[in-house]
Amino acid sequence: MRTRSSLVALGVLALVLTGCSTEAGPKARPGAGDPGPDALPTKLEALSADSCFTAPQSQRPSGCEKYVTEVGNASGSVHKLAKSGKTINQPLDDDATAIDRAVGAFRGAGCTTVAQVGGGCTKALSDISLALTEVKQKVNQLATTG
Repeated sequence: MRTRSSLVALGVLALVLTGCSTEAGPKARPGAGDPGPDALPTKLEALSADSCFTAPQSQRPSGCEKYVTEVGNASGSVHKLAKSGKTINQPLDDDATAIDRAVGAFRGAGCTTVAQVGGGCTKALSDISLALTEVKQKVNQLATTG
Protein backbone atom coordinates (compact mmCIF):
# COMPACT_ATOMS: atom_id res chain seq x y z
CA MET A 1 0.00 0.00 0.00
CA ARG A 2 2.84 2.33 0.86
CA THR A 3 4.47 1.73 -2.53
CA ARG A 4 1.25 2.53 -4.32
CA SER A 5 0.79 5.89 -2.54
CA SER A 6 4.42 6.76 -3.21
CA LEU A 7 3.94 6.05 -6.89
CA VAL A 8 0.81 8.21 -7.00
CA ALA A 9 2.66 11.03 -5.24
CA LEU A 10 5.53 10.77 -7.72
CA GLY A 11 3.08 10.79 -10.62
CA VAL A 12 1.37 13.94 -9.33
CA LEU A 13 4.75 15.58 -8.77
CA ALA A 14 5.83 14.70 -12.30
CA LEU A 15 2.66 16.26 -13.72
CA VAL A 16 3.15 19.43 -11.70
CA LEU A 17 6.77 19.77 -12.74
CA THR A 18 5.92 19.13 -16.38
CA GLY A 19 3.62 22.13 -16.33
CA CYS A 20 6.40 24.33 -14.97
CA SER A 21 8.70 24.57 -17.92
CA THR A 22 10.94 27.53 -18.63
CA GLU A 23 8.44 28.89 -21.16
CA ALA A 24 5.94 30.94 -19.18
CA GLY A 25 3.77 31.95 -22.09
CA PRO A 26 3.85 34.96 -24.33
CA LYS A 27 6.45 37.53 -23.44
CA ALA A 28 5.35 41.01 -22.47
CA ARG A 29 5.94 43.58 -25.13
CA PRO A 30 8.10 46.51 -24.16
CA GLY A 31 6.29 49.84 -23.84
CA ALA A 32 6.37 52.34 -26.65
CA GLY A 33 8.76 54.44 -24.60
CA ASP A 34 9.78 58.00 -25.18
CA PRO A 35 9.27 58.95 -28.83
CA GLY A 36 12.23 61.33 -28.60
CA PRO A 37 12.74 64.87 -29.82
CA ASP A 38 12.11 64.06 -33.51
CA ALA A 39 8.50 63.09 -32.81
CA LEU A 40 7.96 66.00 -30.43
CA PRO A 41 6.20 68.40 -32.84
CA THR A 42 3.64 65.71 -33.68
CA LYS A 43 3.12 64.86 -30.00
CA LEU A 44 2.67 68.53 -29.08
CA GLU A 45 0.19 69.01 -31.92
CA ALA A 46 -1.88 66.10 -30.65
CA LEU A 47 -1.80 67.38 -27.07
CA SER A 48 -2.87 70.85 -28.14
CA ALA A 49 -6.01 69.41 -29.76
CA ASP A 50 -7.23 68.02 -26.41
CA SER A 51 -10.07 69.91 -24.69
CA CYS A 52 -8.02 69.91 -21.48
CA PHE A 53 -5.58 72.13 -23.38
CA THR A 54 -8.04 74.26 -25.35
CA ALA A 55 -10.51 74.90 -22.51
CA PRO A 56 -8.88 73.99 -19.18
CA GLN A 57 -11.18 76.30 -17.23
CA SER A 58 -14.25 74.26 -18.15
CA GLN A 59 -12.87 70.72 -17.75
CA ARG A 60 -13.42 68.33 -14.86
CA PRO A 61 -9.87 67.83 -13.56
CA SER A 62 -10.46 64.10 -13.05
CA GLY A 63 -11.26 63.83 -16.77
CA CYS A 64 -7.85 65.23 -17.69
CA GLU A 65 -5.73 62.61 -15.94
CA LYS A 66 -4.53 60.92 -19.15
CA TYR A 67 -3.83 64.28 -20.82
CA VAL A 68 -1.75 65.43 -17.83
CA THR A 69 0.19 62.17 -17.88
CA GLU A 70 0.91 62.56 -21.61
CA VAL A 71 2.02 66.19 -21.11
CA GLY A 72 4.29 65.08 -18.28
CA ASN A 73 5.83 62.42 -20.52
CA ALA A 74 6.35 64.94 -23.33
CA SER A 75 8.16 67.23 -20.93
CA GLY A 76 11.02 64.74 -20.74
CA SER A 77 11.44 64.92 -24.52
CA VAL A 78 11.41 68.71 -24.33
CA HIS A 79 14.21 68.66 -21.75
CA LYS A 80 16.20 66.29 -23.99
CA LEU A 81 15.68 68.55 -27.00
CA ALA A 82 16.71 71.62 -25.01
CA LYS A 83 19.95 69.90 -24.03
CA SER A 84 20.69 68.22 -27.36
CA GLY A 85 22.61 71.04 -29.03
CA LYS A 86 26.08 72.36 -28.40
CA THR A 87 24.61 74.77 -25.88
CA ILE A 88 21.52 74.32 -23.78
CA ASN A 89 18.39 76.06 -25.03
CA GLN A 90 17.62 77.63 -21.66
CA PRO A 91 14.25 79.21 -22.58
CA LEU A 92 12.96 75.86 -23.86
CA ASP A 93 14.31 74.02 -20.83
CA ASP A 94 12.69 76.61 -18.53
CA ASP A 95 9.33 76.09 -20.27
CA ALA A 96 9.67 72.32 -19.81
CA THR A 97 10.36 72.96 -16.13
CA ALA A 98 7.18 75.09 -15.99
CA ILE A 99 5.28 72.08 -17.36
CA ASP A 100 6.88 69.87 -14.71
CA ARG A 101 5.80 72.27 -11.95
CA ALA A 102 2.21 72.52 -13.24
CA VAL A 103 1.92 68.75 -13.66
CA GLY A 104 3.35 68.35 -10.14
CA ALA A 105 0.79 70.82 -8.78
CA PHE A 106 -2.03 68.88 -10.50
CA ARG A 107 -0.87 65.56 -9.09
CA GLY A 108 0.07 66.96 -5.69
CA ALA A 109 -3.41 68.40 -5.20
CA GLY A 110 -5.01 65.02 -5.97
CA CYS A 111 -6.74 66.43 -9.04
CA THR A 112 -7.16 63.00 -10.61
CA THR A 113 -10.15 62.52 -8.30
CA VAL A 114 -11.58 66.05 -8.41
CA ALA A 115 -14.80 66.26 -10.41
CA GLN A 116 -15.57 69.95 -9.76
CA VAL A 117 -14.34 72.69 -12.08
CA GLY A 118 -12.44 75.50 -10.42
CA GLY A 119 -9.89 75.94 -7.69
CA GLY A 120 -6.30 74.79 -7.69
CA CYS A 121 -6.87 71.93 -10.10
CA THR A 122 -8.30 74.18 -12.79
CA LYS A 123 -5.41 76.61 -12.20
CA ALA A 124 -2.95 73.73 -12.65
CA LEU A 125 -4.65 72.76 -15.94
CA SER A 126 -4.47 76.40 -17.10
CA ASP A 127 -0.79 76.57 -16.13
CA ILE A 128 -0.13 73.35 -18.07
CA SER A 129 -1.90 74.84 -21.09
CA LEU A 130 0.11 78.08 -20.93
CA ALA A 131 3.45 76.28 -20.53
CA LEU A 132 2.58 73.83 -23.31
CA THR A 133 1.75 76.76 -25.61
CA GLU A 134 5.20 78.24 -24.96
CA VAL A 135 6.92 74.90 -25.54
CA LYS A 136 5.00 74.28 -28.74
CA GLN A 137 5.96 77.70 -30.16
CA LYS A 138 9.63 77.20 -29.37
CA VAL A 139 9.74 73.64 -30.71
CA ASN A 140 8.02 74.74 -33.94
CA GLN A 141 10.57 77.56 -34.30
CA LEU A 142 13.39 75.08 -33.88
CA ALA A 143 11.81 72.78 -36.47
CA THR A 144 11.62 75.56 -39.06
CA THR A 145 15.09 77.00 -38.38
CA GLY A 146 16.88 73.70 -37.72
